[in-house]
Amino acid sequence: MHPVSQPGDDALVRHRCGVGDFETTICSDGTFLLDGGAMFGVVPKTLWSRRMPPDDNNCVLLGLNTLVVRTGTAVVVIETGIGNKVSPKMRAIFKNQQQLPRSLEAAGVHLAEVTHVINTHLHFDHCGWNTTLEADGTTTPTFPNAMYYAAAGELAHGRRQFERDAMSYLGPNYNALIASGQLTLVDPHGAGEFTPSDPRLAGPEQLPPIPICTELELLPGISVEPLPGHTASLLGVHVTSGEEHACYPGDLFPTHHHLDPTWVMGFDLDPLTCIGQRKKFLARAISEKWMVFFTHDHQMPAARLEWSDRGKPMVANG
Repeated sequence: MHPVSQPGDDALVRHRCGVGDFETTICSDGTFLLDGGAMFGVVPKTLWSRRMPPDDNNCVLLGLNTLVVRTGTAVVVIETGIGNKVSPKMRAIFKNQQQLPRSLEAAGVHLAEVTHVINTHLHFDHCGWNTTLEADGTTTPTFPNAMYYAAAGELAHGRRQFERDAMSYLGPNYNALIASGQLTLVDPHGAGEFTPSDPRLAGPEQLPPIPICTELELLPGISVEPLPGHTASLLGVHVTSGEEHACYPGDLFPTHHHLDPTWVMGFDLDPLTCIGQRKKFLARAISEKWMVFFTHDHQMPAARLEWSDRGKPMVANG
């Protein structure tokens, strides 16, 4: 597959394709800037800058891609960008546009018709539009009729506010969903032994117990899979219809420039685990001809993959 949108393209809808009987659309919360060194970890700048040239501040341009899947009986939103709750100081740094509601409207997706929202993890740039900051200062669910899903381990980690990544976990992105009863936490196969009133999930707020789901299939054709490395509880989202398969692996592969398994990010909490997960993912995705959606690739939000003549993973031609 060739790039769906060319560099500099400001199209609100980035990509459309079918997966079996399902319709998939990539909407966008716009772009944002992050330090290129952090995006490529220990990879020398002389190498990564050939793929993603940085600006004068060493920042690279990243996308905020939301995948919408229409199954015929459900409207599923996967990831919700940065949202409208970051501080003016942070918005000045990131240069983000807060455009997901306009993008969804352009794609013909009404907020009230969304039935499910899935977060691969709870970093602020993946779940920001879970909720909306209203003019009166309150925070409300953006999708009023949807059931939201996130990993139980993600919320537990975010509640602990570790020094390394505390700023990535912002309660306003999910507390209103707990209060409204719209959030269900996924504990794959019950491995974490989470309970609805688990103290690991408690925060300073007085909030009700949270339902726990241990199954990987959230609805017919939509399932999740643990892909640890970037965070310990990262979830990939699989879309299957008929003989076709697609996957949104979140920050396991933030862009197609990160297909080399060793090109991990400085943000990845467990880089060795991430490398191992990437290798296993690529073996399956290439042999089974999956469509892969890239969460932060503004120019190439989706692609099928293949092995190069040198045995390296690459975007397939055609």
